[in-house]
Amino acid sequence: MQYAVNKAQDAMGPVDTSTDPAYKHREDGSKMKALAWFGNKDVRMVEAAIPEISEEKDVIVKVTGTTICGSDLHLYHSEMLGLQKGDILGHEFMGVIDRVGPAVTTLSKGDKVVVSFQIACGTCVFCKKKWSSMCETTNNSSMMQTMYGGRDAGFFGYGHLTGGFPGGQSEYVRVPFGEVNCLKVPPGISDEGVLFLSDVLPTSYHAIMDTRVEEGDVVGVWGLGPIGQCCVRWALLKGAKKVYAIDQVPARLALAQTAGPNVVAVNFSTDDPSKTIKEAEPLGLDVCIDSTTFHEPKTMLHKVEKALMLETDVSETPNEMIWLAKKFGRIGLIGVYSGYTNHFNIGALMEKGVRFIGNGQAPVHLYWEEILNDYLLTGKFDPSFMVTHRVGIDDFPALYKKFDERYAGVVKVFVSTDASEAPSKGYPQLSKVADWAEKVM
Repeated sequence: MQYAVNKAQDAMGPVDTSTDPAYKHREDGSKMKALAWFGNKDVRMVEAAIPEISEEKDVIVKVTGTTICGSDLHLYHSEMLGLQKGDILGHEFMGVIDRVGPAVTTLSKGDKVVVSFQIACGTCVFCKKKWSSMCETTNNSSMMQTMYGGRDAGFFGYGHLTGGFPGGQSEYVRVPFGEVNCLKVPPGISDEGVLFLSDVLPTSYHAIMDTRVEEGDVVGVWGLGPIGQCCVRWALLKGAKKVYAIDQVPARLALAQTAGPNVVAVNFSTDDPSKTIKEAEPLGLDVCIDSTTFHEPKTMLHKVEKALMLETDVSETPNEMIWLAKKFGRIGLIGVYSGYTNHFNIGALMEKGVRFIGNGQAPVHLYWEEILNDYLLTGKFDPSFMVTHRVGIDDFPALYKKFDERYAGVVKVFVSTDASEAPSKGYPQLSKVADWAEKVM
């Protein structure tokens, strides 16, 4: 996908950009606001052409809620392959149906929908099992095929390694196979209450289900961003008797402990998790969940190797989990890893019989109806704990900077557009990033 960028514009100001020229655009030339990538820590609001129906199963969604996901920081730091200047970012979003293709019969203009971050065709061998993240037909990346021996589904707003689809940090999005990739939202539930069915809720739920947390298990969760926070709560809902929540940010540790009295906070900046947890659990942990990411090495060895590009990913957390896992214990990787790592303790993995599970990109379609009906509508899982701020779409560049700096108290931010509903009861009111106090975690 190539993007036309008006280079005469000021480097940090608004620019003109178009979405994929293979897409059809509104015939009247109307534009929308969108957040686009231009380089390392360089994201800008742009004026982009509003997409039009290009294929008969498309729908056009007018975005009413979007957000930054922790994995978006990999793009912000230019750590993901296949990014091109002008790519519209964002994979976690919802909205109302604005237009439908001629083959769409179950969605109508005005329907409120959540859009899965992955784009599934609905008919391939994987989609028939609702393994939507593994769709065989929507991602044409030869780079991913070469690196991994196969391709994930296409993803919105994640660059050309995942198909180059313009994302949802924008006012309108073309959604291919709209009936497959949109979940209709029932009346009476707020936008804030369902937005995270797009990614965070199914992703964290998948980590717990795929790694098989069972009644009475002792669980460790490494990394307490939104995914980790949700993993802590899902583990408890599935019957874990104790959850060790591991991070170095005091505010995140404190938030995890609000999930219940059986959550034990471990600050790895002051305590060695291997020693602290092993002393309390001599036999080890039944389940370990890695909600961290590849891009933050802790030791000098990995800092040097990563700086020299001798590895792309860091094995420190996986090795810690292998060491702490019970014999025949289970380890799940839901944090984003992208390439190759050094010093992986493969011997301990084999000798202890540890089940080391790459959870993969979560198959949203497998879980989102279950989560909606059994947990959100019943109140068993209340996502309001993680929605800490609300800002307008024009604040996206400033929000990325704050999010990257781990601004204190920011977990998930609901980003609104001109089409958004008013803030719901129990959720934050609209604010400006510039008005936030200067405080970093």
